Amino acid sequence: MASDAGHASTIAFGTSTFTAALLSINGWELSRESIETTTMATTTWKTFLESDLVDPGTLTVTFEMDEASVPPITATAAETITISWGGNTNTWTCSGFITGYSPSASGSEERMTADMTIKLTGEPGI
Repeated sequence: MASDAGHASTIAFGTSTFTAALLSINGWELSRESIETTTMATTTWKTFLESDLVDPGTLTVTFEMDEASVPPITATAAETITISWGGNTNTWTCSGFITGYSPSASGSEERMTADMTIKLTGEPGI
């Protein structure tokens, strides 16, 4: 599979319809715990089992801040989030909710931006 540029990537929220002019997307930190199985009789090396459950992790996005459009950080339920990578037909969907929102105006001649953290819940559609 060929690598592609991130130009024209988008993010959309299904319930709140919030959209943003993206500057970056980071994350989808899939992980699962390890369960230690070491006993008092184990010698030299610890032993582990893999957890049956996978944590879908978080997404962090940076976008141009629009002071008239605040993300749905007070939403009371997770919503469907769709990411289109590189403006092509490759889209990922997930359910998630915003856990952090941090707008920034660095200086009088700087673009206003915002960082947002999204906690994913359930199995993502990759």
